[in-house]
Amino acid sequence: MYILLWLLFGALVGWIASIVMKRNRRMGLIANIVVGLVGSALGMWIVGLLGFGSVNAFTATGMLVSVGGAVLLIAIVSAFTRR
Repeated sequence: MYILLWLLFGALVGWIASIVMKRNRRMGLIANIVVGLVGSALGMWIVGLLGFGSVNAFTATGMLVSVGGAVLLIAIVSAFTRR
């Protein structure tokens, strides 16, 4: 059950981040899930490094941190793949 919940969370976070970064038409469901999950981990890691403690991903603050991490991930990938 938790796997399905995390997949849905990743899809939602990735979808929101792709809309913010205007990449929505170029990304599919699998890419949104991957970006959402990896971006969420990146955001939580950065928050931990900054000393804000642990944040639960399934709260409003956690959602914002996750979307921010996914936006950062898309920006980093875009910077390296830009022609």
